[in-house]
Amino acid sequence: MNFEKAREMIIDFICTITEQARVNGAVVGLSGGIDSALTAYLTVEALGHENVLGIHLPELNVTSAEDVLDATEVADRLNIEFKTIDISEILSSFMYSIPQSDGATPLTNGNLKARIRMSVLYYYANLSGRMVIGTGNKTEIMLGYYTKYGDGGVDIEPIGDLYKTEVFELSRMVGVPEGIITKPPTAGLWVGQTDEDELGISYVVVDKLLEMLLDGKDPEYIQDILGVSDEQMDSTIQRISANIHKSQAPPIAVLDAARMVG
Repeated sequence: MNFEKAREMIIDFICTITEQARVNGAVVGLSGGIDSALTAYLTVEALGHENVLGIHLPELNVTSAEDVLDATEVADRLNIEFKTIDISEILSSFMYSIPQSDGATPLTNGNLKARIRMSVLYYYANLSGRMVIGTGNKTEIMLGYYTKYGDGGVDIEPIGDLYKTEVFELSRMVGVPEGIITKPPTAGLWVGQTDEDELGISYVVVDKLLEMLLDGKDPEYIQDILGVSDEQMDSTIQRISANIHKSQAPPIAVLDAARMVG
């Protein structure tokens, strides 16, 4: 990939969409991770630092201190307006009000956290007439590795055609702090969670696997070339199939045959 060209195209994309929408600027959720950092850097290049609001939404005793510091550093380097809002009390209110919440799985609670964060981002976007800028990359989108109506609930996805490994490369080019680039990627939804442990495969390998699938290569051929196990191959394909609904509009029951004609 020509990363300078990619950078220019993403910046132009942000400018074009926000101009068409006639919004006053952008809201970016800053997690402390690489995807949100890169998105913030590119959004500032597109719109100017004065038109970007960064919001960090940590959870007490779950979000690492490193992530809090990294999100703050990105905001400071970009000189953007920045807010930190602890979602712990909002989450506790849900848990108190919802019957049987004590039996929820980590995934169920994690999805709720992502949807709370989405709601806060849109609250601030609505307050100031801004657009919520998504931070999802191509790897996550293809795998469906995000929460429907959570971190997937955004207005645009500027880095949505960059594989995770390409996110690393472009981040270095635009000057994202090296500490953010090299730390293990995590959604931060529960203590000790990392993307690669949850996926059961490294980003380096899964990016190559996804690219070969898009090129129409046979799964057995991909396994031979990449050396992935049957379990890794099957799990990846099943994840794509199970999550395809996340990238589609909700199905509608078409009633043409039930309508009276003439």
